[in-house]
Amino acid sequence: MQKLWEYKKLGDVCTVERGGSPRPIDKFITNDENGINWIKIGDTSDSMYITSTAQRIMKEGMKKSRYVKPGDFLLSNSMSFGRPYILKIDGCIHDGWLVLRDEEKVFDKRFLYYYLSSKSTYKKFEAMAVGGVVNNLNSEMVRNTYVPIPNKDVQLKIANQFDMVRSILESRKKELLLLENLVRARFVEMFGEGLKDDGKFKLKPISEIGQVVSGATPKTSRYEYWNGDNVWITPAELSDESFVIYDSERKLTYEGVDSCAVTLLPVGTVILSSRAPIGKVAIAGVEMYCNQGFKNIIPRNVVSSIYLYELLKMETEYLKSLGRGATFKEISKQIVENIRVKVPPIELQNQFATFVAQVNKSKLLAASQPQIHIYKTLTLL
Repeated sequence: MQKLWEYKKLGDVCTVERGGSPRPIDKFITNDENGINWIKIGDTSDSMYITSTAQRIMKEGMKKSRYVKPGDFLLSNSMSFGRPYILKIDGCIHDGWLVLRDEEKVFDKRFLYYYLSSKSTYKKFEAMAVGGVVNNLNSEMVRNTYVPIPNKDVQLKIANQFDMVRSILESRKKELLLLENLVRARFVEMFGEGLKDDGKFKLKPISEIGQVVSGATPKTSRYEYWNGDNVWITPAELSDESFVIYDSERKLTYEGVDSCAVTLLPVGTVILSSRAPIGKVAIAGVEMYCNQGFKNIIPRNVVSSIYLYELLKMETEYLKSLGRGATFKEISKQIVENIRVKVPPIELQNQFATFVAQVNKSKLLAASQPQIHIYKTLTLL
């Protein structure tokens, strides 16, 4: 970060306000095309922009919510807290969001987005976040966060360089998508379409092929619980490209492990996020722990981790449809245990796993190319 830049509190240059929700929210949801966009975490993607919503609310609900406009920044303040987005639409937000308005146009929007997305900013938010089961940011914490304010020309230069990196990554993503489609085509050829019962293989509930376990969060206020050697993941660390997980942003001490109901996840555990967002999948590459945003599956010897990973990854939309809750959708342990999956012979599953391993060698090559560009650009922040 450049020491010569001027720094100010975010609240001194931007308006920061919390969202609100009319209650009970179900009574305000409408199918009327003239309704107000109801912006939720589930409406986000890997893009920096929010461009549409799945739901609308009645105009009467605006009085008990927070109206936002195109160009406003949204910052998630709970669950996967601290993630910024730029609005391309207007609408209303619930209390899981903070809205930031740069009314004096101090920032290039892309520069502010990239700064708020940086690991250093996340660390600041993480240090300030409060809560027991779920960490939360409040508007006052965000207002008191210091941000750099280089001149507009410098902001534009940095934003353009980050845009270039994003463009390189998008190109690599297309290559990876082709390889993903190859794996998916092979899966369908060998096992059929996802969870669809085509009569070829026995169906069994997940509870019969593995143990479903969740996690917990030690008190964030207890320093002795954190910065240890035990990997501890959150749903925010998973993406659509996640495969094998070896590390985490934060780690627990053994005191932190003993302080709450975390379960040790052995290597090969199929990681499944159960909220914010639902349906992200990965495989544990090392022994690890997790927070309460997961319903993970420790496979028994009748199922391959890679087979189960690919099967669940194909069914993301179905998994999302199983979510329950008004403000934050979540899938329960019982719901996951009752999902019926095809169980082919383990020899066939292992053949598929060998094919996936070969494809992943090509994936690693495609993913490694833009790293030098990313490193050079990140040094700017």
